[in-house]
Parts: sequence; structure tokens; C-alpha cells
Amino acid sequence: MKQKPQLGFWQIWNMCFGFLGIQFGFALQNANVSRIFQTLGAEIENLPILWVAAPLTGLIVQPIIGYMSDRTWNRLGRRRPYFLFGAIVASLALFAMPNSPYLWVAAGMLWIMDASINVSMEPFRAFVGDNLPKQQRTQGFAMQSFFIGSGAIVASALPWMMTNWFDVSNTAAVGQIPDSVKWSFYLGGIVFLLAVSWTVFSSKEYSPEEIAEFEEGEDTTDDGSGQALRPVSSYRKGAVIWMIAGVGFTAWIVASQLDQQLYILAVGLVAFGFLQWLAGALQSSGRVDNGVYRIVEDLFRMPRVMKQLAVVQFFSWFALFAMWIYGTAAVTAHHFGATDTTGAAYNEGANWVGVLFASYNGFAALAAIAIPLLARLLGCRWSHLVNLTIGGVSLISFYFVRDPSWLIVPMVGVGIAWASIVSLPYALLSDVLPTAKMGIYMGIFNFFIVIPQLIAAAVLGLLLREFFGGQAIYGLVIGGSLMIVAGMTTLLVDKDAEP
Repeated sequence: MKQKPQLGFWQIWNMCFGFLGIQFGFALQNANVSRIFQTLGAEIENLPILWVAAPLTGLIVQPIIGYMSDRTWNRLGRRRPYFLFGAIVASLALFAMPNSPYLWVAAGMLWIMDASINVSMEPFRAFVGDNLPKQQRTQGFAMQSFFIGSGAIVASALPWMMTNWFDVSNTAAVGQIPDSVKWSFYLGGIVFLLAVSWTVFSSKEYSPEEIAEFEEGEDTTDDGSGQALRPVSSYRKGAVIWMIAGVGFTAWIVASQLDQQLYILAVGLVAFGFLQWLAGALQSSGRVDNGVYRIVEDLFRMPRVMKQLAVVQFFSWFALFAMWIYGTAAVTAHHFGATDTTGAAYNEGANWVGVLFASYNGFAALAAIAIPLLARLLGCRWSHLVNLTIGGVSLISFYFVRDPSWLIVPMVGVGIAWASIVSLPYALLSDVLPTAKMGIYMGIFNFFIVIPQLIAAAVLGLLLREFFGGQAIYGLVIGGSLMIVAGMTTLLVDKDAEP
């Protein structure tokens, strides 16, 4: 079987550079969206529900984009058309987000911004699997981690830099977004588009014919778990039932949180489940070739290792989502003693959260250099266990560290965990996936990133309100505890998955 040639350092650099721009968008979102929501009048217990747009768009967009990119080929290639289109829309959304006049507008802009960032991001994982031989994939995903960390260092700290370096106003009237946040989003939109464009125009992709040569001789009757695949039709009934049940359950939980506002969202989720059932029925009748329904079928054909990693991802991303949602509210209240969004203390604390988020991404960029070495020494599974345990303990320590200047220290551990989360699971997964379906399976794998976030959005506000007096700091404690659990579940992954 023809082997993929190994790529040089700068070739891998170019193909991963676009992640710097993508992370600019995500870092600005993660560090500032709760601040924007609170400024526009959101209560702390409602923040998780308002954030539900982010995971829900990922749940819908990523597998569809993965499926489509597996079947695309034009003069820009296979994955790169999606990089470019997503970057253009995401950049426009970044310009619009901080100018939202009302809370509902900001929530809607989060949907658009997150969906377009996902369009750019999802094919990047498959891009590494497409272009690199197995022995270089850990290096490729670690390089992505480096750019994820590097981009987020600047993006997360931008409001603080705008205030302290360029004397841009950090406060505003009630219901108004400070100029420091606005100008940060404007700069982020420009960087996003330029960085992704660099990868689009400096990298190449293998044609479908070349991919077929690389895959020649592969046993397509096996799903990577050693078990023969059943006929597609045998999955249809169960797939539809589980999808509708899952969507309905999520809708019921979410609807219980915010009364009438969330009943609207619940109706939308149930409608989505119904449309999937209808699309499946049309495909069964021969009237339409429905790619979305095929995605559901592939979901039930996941390799064994992918199912095991799904458990790890569930707890990891629940923890991360808790940190992103409650980071600003926890630090401003627990460490700065401020809840008034128009006050100087609150905005000083919110800017400091941006610095903290920048620091953990900076430490992640450094950790990304060491992760391949650690993986060679301990293996990917044990390395991930160690890294996530360090991150979990660091998050929990936020409760005990009262001086906000010392919060930089636990961010070292959070950065190590973050670098591991965005690299080692993908290194374990990529070796068991067929190249012809790399995009769709990477998209499906993201179900286990977004589903825990949806559940977190549904239950975190309730947990804090009922058991912790609405104190946001306990959201970080819960997240840290679950990150340790995620590390422990890594040992459930088969040893054979090691690269």
C-alpha cells in the first residue's frame, strides 16, 4: 500500500497556522461572552442557558461539515473551502457581537459566531489526518495545540491590553459594552481571517485519487474495533429512536430552567429531532439521499476506541464549559468582591479574567511542545491522565486562592490540561479511523464535546442555585472535580490505540 510522505516542519506549521485565527475567535468568545451577557442584564444562574448556543451549534454543524468535506473536491481542495468560508462569516460576526444592543441579540450573535467558527475549525482535525502519516499525527495535533495556545494568549488579554497599554475606556453606561471589548473583537475578526487565509493558500491537499491509493488494501468491512459492520439499514430504526429521545430529553431539562424563554428553545430542539426522523423516512422511501441521516448511522458504527474516548471527552469538556461560563462571574465576585457590571472593580476583575485565560493558553502553547515527548515516555493514555489531574486540582484551587494576582499559578495546570485535551485524544483516535471518513468521524467525535456542554448548560445553574447559594466559584470546583474524573477514565481506552 502506498504510504503518505512525511512532511517537513514548515509544511506542518503552514497547515496548522489557521488555528491561531480560529482560537482568536474562540478565546474572545470564552473570555468575554459572559461579561457581555451580564452587561446586557443576564443573571448569573441564567448564564449557562444563554451559552447553550455554543454547544448546540457545534452539535449540528460539525458532523454535517465533516460529512460534506469528505465529499468535496474543487480548486481549493477538500477541507480548505470550509476553512475560508467559515473564516469570512466568523470575522463579520466578531465585528457585530460587541455592538449587540439587547441580550437576545447577543445570544443570537453567539449562535452565528459559534456556528461559523465551527465551520472553519471542524475540517482542521481531519486536515491533519488527511495529510500526515500516522507517525507524524501526534506532532501535527501538538502543533495545532501550540497555535491554539498562542492565539488565545493575545486574544484573551486584549481587553486588558487595550485598557492598560492603549488607554481605551474600560467602563461604559448601563447596558453598554466597553470600548476595550469592542476593539478587541474588531482586531480578532481581522486576525481570524488573515490566519486562516494563510493556511488556505500556503497548504496543499491530496486529491481523492491519491487518498484512495493511500487507503488501498484497507478492510472496509471493519470499523476499527475488530467487528464487522452490519448493513446500514439495520441501524435506521434504533438511530432515529435514540436521536429523538436524546433531543427530547435535552429539551425537557433545558425548558425547566427559564420558563417561557426556554420553552421556545425546547420546541426548536424537538423540531430538529422531528426533521431528522422525517429525513430518515424520506431516505428509506428512496426519495432523497440524506447525508444528515447517514451521519446518524455512522454514529452507531463508531470504532470501539472512539466510544471509549467519548467518555473521556464528556467529563473534560463539561469541566471546560464550567470554567468558561463562570470564570468571569467567579473571579469578579469571589476575588474582587464586585457584581455591579458598571463599576470599576467588576470591569477590572473581568479584564483580569482575560489575562488569566491568556496565561493558561500561553502555558498550553509551551506544554504542547513537551506533550509529544511525554507521550513517547508514558504513552498517550497515561500522559492524558497526568495532565488532566493537574488541571483539575488547579481549577479546584481557585476556591482557596484569595489573592487574584496568585491565580496565575493554577492557570499553569489548566494550560497543561487544555493542551492535552486538544491533542492527545485526537492522536489516539486518528489511528483507528479510515481516511475516507476522517471528516465525518471527527465531526461525530465532537458530539462528545458539545453534548456535555448542553447538559452543563441545563444543570449547572440549577446546581449552583439549589446547593451553593448561586456562588459562581463552585462552578469552577465542580469543573475541576470532573476534570480529574476525565483523567481517570482515560485508562479505559484500549492500549492498542496508542500510536
